[in-house]
Amino acid sequence: MTDSATRAAELLKSHRASIDRLDAVLVYTLGERFSHTNAVGKLKANHDLPASDPDREAEQITRLKNLAQDADLDPEFAKNFLNFIIKEVIHHHKSYQD
Repeated sequence: MTDSATRAAELLKSHRASIDRLDAVLVYTLGERFSHTNAVGKLKANHDLPASDPDREAEQITRLKNLAQDADLDPEFAKNFLNFIIKEVIHHHKSYQD
């Protein structure tokens, strides 16, 4: 390999290692988040509260879109990602009420 190709391969390896570490952070963070949302779901079920809280969800989407802008992340992607998580959380909450 040329010096340029060798350097590119080293940079690629470094970027991939960072991506792998960040993927682990995301997975563990989501695990912790779902631990809390599961506790919320059980609390709601035990007190006959609705599984969904549209006002809270809208606030969170707005908050996350603002954070995304600050982080130089596409706010629409952040919104879609949070909507996916919210859908899964509500599914869990409903299962506790059954």
